Amino acid sequence: MTELVNPGIDEGSLLEWLQSNIMQSVPPYEYKLVDGGRSNLSYIVTDSTGFKFLLRRPPVSHVLASAHDMKREYRIMDSLSDTLVPVPAMYAFCSDEAVNGAPFYAMEYVEGFVLRDKKCVEEAGLTVSERRICSKNLIEVLAHLHQVDYEALHLGDFGKPGGYIARQIARWNKQFHAMCEPDEEPYELINAAYEKLERNIPSETKTTIVHGDFRLDNTVVSSKGEIKAVLDWELSTLGDPLADLALLLVYWVEKDSDNPLLVPSPSAMEGFYTKAELVENYVKLTGQDVSGLDYYVAFSYYKLACILQGVLTRYRLGARAGDSSGAEGFAKQIVLLADMANEALDKSLNTSD
Repeated sequence: MTELVNPGIDEGSLLEWLQSNIMQSVPPYEYKLVDGGRSNLSYIVTDSTGFKFLLRRPPVSHVLASAHDMKREYRIMDSLSDTLVPVPAMYAFCSDEAVNGAPFYAMEYVEGFVLRDKKCVEEAGLTVSERRICSKNLIEVLAHLHQVDYEALHLGDFGKPGGYIARQIARWNKQFHAMCEPDEEPYELINAAYEKLERNIPSETKTTIVHGDFRLDNTVVSSKGEIKAVLDWELSTLGDPLADLALLLVYWVEKDSDNPLLVPSPSAMEGFYTKAELVENYVKLTGQDVSGLDYYVAFSYYKLACILQGVLTRYRLGARAGDSSGAEGFAKQIVLLADMANEALDKSLNTSD
């Protein structure tokens, strides 16, 4: 058996495939696992000439059915290549699990910065004015995504028009129960949020392409603050655009705010938009009615709690997905997210009365 030097990479088997499918590359290849991901695995691949590209595949173990669909990720980015939504160029997709143990794809390596925290912003050298440019460009990209004519891109079968939130609630409820035992602390809290969400699903106003995990650190940013590429399309589908906007707000931390999330957002730094500015600019660009946004914020907290429960369970079972930091605090974070989901739901329901 070929020894795996990197988790999820069979270098011997991959060599022939890369030579045949990434024609501009010259072996041998070096692989570096990208830090920061807690789901699918991404590797920077460097050939003998210094040419770089990315290889992306599912976690090496404990993969839930219907999750980590590499073909969908590849398809959506390839389809968006000629739109106003910046995405990496797609090179090749492989469905043959004999090559590397799971489906995977190769894509362009986009040079730039991933702004995960304050240190990353400082390393990128972004000035206060460039942080405003970054905020403005980020919300513009989200608006562009939600205005894409998905039928014209032959993506009418990428999801089901209508009923998005109902399906999402059912999906995350199912995955949560597959990953959490009844005696665990988050169980009752998340079930309570699920029941409130399920009973109060709002009417959807439109169907668009949704990213499913749209946030600042899922983009590549230039040294001038422009968004060069949107990454991590694992959860993308057709759905309600307010779900994307709400999740961005949940991750977006303002100055003097407590951040309950594991992702240390840099958005509290001077220059970045406030949440109100994000929403205001989004409405100006799209004309979207955001009066029911609180419900979608609650759903976002619920969804993150369910996702994090899956991450925690995979860690407990020995799986790693690119970032092993913070596992010891996951259980507390899940409880906090479930609490915030319930609080946001109560606010939403009180507002609508």
